[in-house]
Amino acid sequence: MTTVSMAAPSRLRAGWLAAGLVAVAGAALVGVAVGPVGLPPGRVALELLDRLPLVDVDSGLTPREQAIVWELRAPRVVLGLLVGAMLSVSGAAYQGVFRNPLVDPYLLGVAAGAGLGATVAIVTGLGDAYGFVDPLPLAAFVGGLLAVALTALVGTGRRPSAPATLVLAGVAVTSFLTAVQTYLQQRHADNLRQVYSWILGRLSTSGWGEVAVVLPYAVVTAAVLLFAVGALDVMAVGDDEAAQLGLRPDRVRLLVLLAASLAASAAVAVSGLIGFVGLVVPHVVRLAVGTGNRAVMPLSLLFGAAFLALADVVARTLEAPAELPIGVVTAFVGAPFFVLLLRSRAVAG
Repeated sequence: MTTVSMAAPSRLRAGWLAAGLVAVAGAALVGVAVGPVGLPPGRVALELLDRLPLVDVDSGLTPREQAIVWELRAPRVVLGLLVGAMLSVSGAAYQGVFRNPLVDPYLLGVAAGAGLGATVAIVTGLGDAYGFVDPLPLAAFVGGLLAVALTALVGTGRRPSAPATLVLAGVAVTSFLTAVQTYLQQRHADNLRQVYSWILGRLSTSGWGEVAVVLPYAVVTAAVLLFAVGALDVMAVGDDEAAQLGLRPDRVRLLVLLAASLAASAAVAVSGLIGFVGLVVPHVVRLAVGTGNRAVMPLSLLFGAAFLALADVVARTLEAPAELPIGVVTAFVGAPFFVLLLRSRAVAG
């Protein structure tokens, strides 16, 4: 398995942090202002500021326009920010653990498990919400976590093993779960459209419910991953050297992978399978600021949030009133970048 050469840990600079925060704020403003009903960006900005503590301004928006902002667009934008942040920071965490910039948060089977869980919910008729509980994201969430648990069981057994073994276990589990999902799809061809609609990714919301569901996972997993950046930087020199410095590499690796997998599973549960965010954004950040996880992890979180929120704007406006699956938009950006990345590494090698 190819690993990256790790330079001296790069620190998070105030300028890059400010750029990430500005990117998130700008993406949120664009996401709320742009849509079938155009809203003046300046007034939208004032409306958003008016909800901040100790701020009292008149945006000039009509009650109808305020309803569009807070009941339709703001929940979707916030959901996009959260999903993008979780996918991107989990991708950065996976890349830090495996010391390879070509891995993504679906490496250990999250996508295959979530896809199988969602497919089971759809073909069995559980995809319709019951009261306050929507079985579809719940099934996807459980499927993603079970897939990672199965990968860990296959790849480690009763004792820790090399990261490369986990990768091979993830490939095997992904192939098996994908085969089961394909079998179910063939047996229930009348549900194919709904299954593929979920697989291609979407950020449709019915208010703030989805945001409330995913927010606790985003806060907890982001806190764990950001807390672990120092340990990951130490582990970059090798497990033996890290152990001599007092770390327990296997435990750190397990904690980071669990938190990253939980973040990816929660994101997939509410958005479907959105590819390339966890691969492209951390790699671009790494090219810009260096290899140190102290800088890469928080900046991946911020720029991943902004990237997906802007991708969602493209998805819902490019062919309005119809919507493109957001996974198509991210793939359109991510796939060419991935090809260029592979070619540049081949030339460098």
